Amino acid sequence: MTTSRPGPTSDEPWRRPETDDGAASGEPTPPRPTPGGGPVGYPGPPPTVAPPTGWRPPVHLQANPPRQLPPQDMIALDAQEQRAQRVTWGVGAVAGVILVALVCLLCTRALF
Repeated sequence: MTTSRPGPTSDEPWRRPETDDGAASGEPTPPRPTPGGGPVGYPGPPPTVAPPTGWRPPVHLQANPPRQLPPQDMIALDAQEQRAQRVTWGVGAVAGVILVALVCLLCTRALF
């Protein structure tokens, strides 16, 4: 359950301060009429002007066409990938053997 606070209950603290021209502080200023006599409100974006023809700087250098990539030897690439995989598995196996040996050594020292 909410309770009301003591003090003013209206929106008096949130009103705009009075201006020099004597406009009421709580009333919004009247909108200005549009030049075409159309509806009052947002007049829309300002009109755009197209750039003059030839406004871009001249291009004196042309880029070279892209080069052709060398052909790929898929059989040689597969062989290299298999060799790299064997090396990776070998290093992993050696590291695993060393870790297992260290764990066994530490467990035997802790038990005895």
